[in-house]
Amino acid sequence: MIIVPLVVIGLCLGAGINYLADTLPWKRKLSKPFCISCQAEIPWQNYFIWPRKCLSCGSRRDWGVYMVEVLMAMAITAVWFNPPEKLGGFFSVAILIYFGLVIVIDMRYKLILHSVSISGAILGLIVGIYAHGIPSTLWGGLFGYGVMFCFYKLGEIFIRFMAKRRGELDDEVALGFGDVNLSGVLGLMVGFPGVVVSLFLGALIGGFFSLLYLIVTFGLRKYKPLTALPYGPFLISGAVLILFFVGALDRLF
Repeated sequence: MIIVPLVVIGLCLGAGINYLADTLPWKRKLSKPFCISCQAEIPWQNYFIWPRKCLSCGSRRDWGVYMVEVLMAMAITAVWFNPPEKLGGFFSVAILIYFGLVIVIDMRYKLILHSVSISGAILGLIVGIYAHGIPSTLWGGLFGYGVMFCFYKLGEIFIRFMAKRRGELDDEVALGFGDVNLSGVLGLMVGFPGVVVSLFLGALIGGFFSLLYLIVTFGLRKYKPLTALPYGPFLISGAVLILFFVGALDRLF
């Protein structure tokens, strides 16, 4: 019977992630729920319970909102029954909440907020020191931040070169600075040398989905050169494998 309260808690946490993902990118602070379409305030019961729609323009919550809540309920339940040995249940839930928030915001807005990164750095320090010790945690954060910062600068150079070649303004980005901050946070969480494997796995997963996106958009004739994809979910996927599935990876390799 414990599954029922776990599912309820997971749904509530998912709803909280949706609320923060709706509010922080627009307001940069906590506020009353509001409609993304018309900016009108939405009563709390309509936002979180039912009917989940704007009373002013009639816009309903999209399917992604419900997916976040269901996936969070599944993740919380799975972690409760099989928590990672080094993390335990409490830290595992905290990490899942943070990862969920970063992924949802990045996928909706292609944005990783500095305030979210700062919160993640605090969480990463606590989790990393608890699981790996101070040296591994600090070296992991430095390595993750430093490596991704180098890629960020290389991306800037590449975009400027391509823009100059096409005679256009270089207002595009190959890699957002939020991804640099996120890599530092993930490095703190997984420690060193785990961050090396984490970034490698994230790059592999990102490359696979980028290739898949390229094939699909080419097939549908909707491909646009230098289209930026949210990279945060790929970086997080690598860290998830290290933090939650390291035993399975050890058996695999």
